[in-house]
Amino acid sequence: VQLVESGGGLVQAGGSLRLSCAASGSTFSIRVMGWYRQAPGKQRELVAVITSGSGSTTYAASVKGRFTISRDNAKNTVYLEMNSLKPEDTAVYYCNARSVLTSSWGQGTQVTVSS
Repeated sequence: VQLVESGGGLVQAGGSLRLSCAASGSTFSIRVMGWYRQAPGKQRELVAVITSGSGSTTYAASVKGRFTISRDNAKNTVYLEMNSLKPEDTAVYYCNARSVLTSSWGQGTQVTVSS
């Protein structure tokens, strides 16, 4: 599975951004897709994930109520709508797709939130 992210950028605190992640290849095998982020000097952390079947979602406590993950199965694309952004949301955001046997990562997209 190959993943291509888009939608990152620079935004002021309180603003919004929408990230997209388009999957190609063996997309039929994907069970879970999601977003992770890594800030400088910190470990990569889960932001939000969504299952391919039921569409069940899981969010990190730090983004719950501000971020929304969604998917378009016909386009093999997952989105992350980010609202009320804070400077601490600044990070490189990575898309991830997991199947039973594999885990694929996108190249990452930078999100910078200025105060």
